[in-house]
Amino acid sequence: MRSLLKQFGFSRRFLKVESCRITESASLILLPWASLIQKFSRAPVIFLLDQRKRFSTMPEIETNHRVSELFSPPSDVRGMTELDRTAFKKTVTIPVLKVRKEIVNKLMRSLKRAALQRPGIKRVIEDPEDEEGRLIMLDPYKMFTVDSFEKEELSILKQLNVNPQILKYNLELTYENFKSEEILRAVLPEGQDVTSGFSRVGHIAHLNLRDHQLPYKHLIGQVMIDKNPGITSAVNKINNIDNTYRNFQMEVLSGEENMMTKVRENNYTYEFDFSKVYWNPRLSTEHSRITELLKPGDVLFDVFAGVGPFAIPAAKKNCTVFANDLNPESHKWLLHNCKLNKVDQKVKVFNLDGKDFLQGPVREELMQQLGPLSKERKHSVHIVMNLPAKAIEFISAFKALLDGQPCGSELLPIVHCYSFSKDANPAKDVQQRAGTVLGISLEACSSVHLVRNVAPNKEMLCITFRIPAAILYKNQTVNRDNHEDPPLKRQRIDKDL
Repeated sequence: MRSLLKQFGFSRRFLKVESCRITESASLILLPWASLIQKFSRAPVIFLLDQRKRFSTMPEIETNHRVSELFSPPSDVRGMTELDRTAFKKTVTIPVLKVRKEIVNKLMRSLKRAALQRPGIKRVIEDPEDEEGRLIMLDPYKMFTVDSFEKEELSILKQLNVNPQILKYNLELTYENFKSEEILRAVLPEGQDVTSGFSRVGHIAHLNLRDHQLPYKHLIGQVMIDKNPGITSAVNKINNIDNTYRNFQMEVLSGEENMMTKVRENNYTYEFDFSKVYWNPRLSTEHSRITELLKPGDVLFDVFAGVGPFAIPAAKKNCTVFANDLNPESHKWLLHNCKLNKVDQKVKVFNLDGKDFLQGPVREELMQQLGPLSKERKHSVHIVMNLPAKAIEFISAFKALLDGQPCGSELLPIVHCYSFSKDANPAKDVQQRAGTVLGISLEACSSVHLVRNVAPNKEMLCITFRIPAAILYKNQTVNRDNHEDPPLKRQRIDKDL
């Protein structure tokens, strides 16, 4: 086998193909060596590898590796810290089929399997040697000779009078032809994590880079802008979220420094200065989930409202909304967004500490909602507390909050309190911590919803429970070991947890 390969000039380098883009001077040449490759490719368990190991029983893995290698940037961009787009030029050889231009559309429907499938590269190009001709790019790992075509494909070629002879074409790839992940994988040190995802906040790409990526941060930011239409600024978080105002310091990696942005979420529009308020596009589904729990006429108290992603949809659903945020900037943009979405008459906005909001406006409204006429009330009262780092601490404000005779248990407020957990059993952890603050057990009378995975071994969760009358009202006896309220009795804890 080794002498046979040497006779035909094959080596490991023969199978290593590199990536590229189209040039005017591209050449068309017959593939005289393709038949031998085709014979090897037909063998179910034989694939050429390196000098020491020439055979493999896993051809699909080797093929995937070589496909990735073909459409990878040049190796000499490794370690680049300042983006040089011209360094990404690279030429590869692609098999092509020469056809008449008038039959291209009809033929392409029959050559889906054989045609090159690569975003950003045209599958049909002009024939540089024939104005009336076109070249169809073929898959370089499927198409070698006439024998590479399936019977049905050969039949179509014959019907359309197309010569099935496969030619090769020198294709030049440039920076524009590579995906952001391919570029970053080629640039960053081999074997290290690659950042190709980000949170999109209007025109801003919000990244959270790791330490090993920081030397390449400006390049990464520019690549994110280049490869994502509509993104004109890339920023990186440089400290943890401030627990008081829920914003964080950020560094502009590339692009414009304008942090004033507009976003659309669940058919609502929000405008704000991203550098001064909290906004997380990954919570869109959670905002919808809570909104769907509400019915027209319900009352919603949003203790940490931000710029309004819970309050505004609730108001649009004809709920009565009391929204609060301590951050003056969030308060300003909350007022603005209520007007922008035409719900400013349905939302009462406050700029208070969460505890002051609960013990002030919330208490006053609950005294009315749960008073002597509460039996006639058919709507529910919900309290949303989305400050995962600290919200559980604030539920202590519910203890002995109200005076007078308790209302019926079915009328008691329902709390949706968010928290982080690194515990092996995060649902139980959140229940126990919330129960400890209230001084009762919540395990039998609460439900826990997994919102999202924040980081390895760190979950964001929402615990939902109806505030027990014995906790909410003064001068009540509390059963600290086994409290259950009928409406939430034995609610299911999400099995995912």
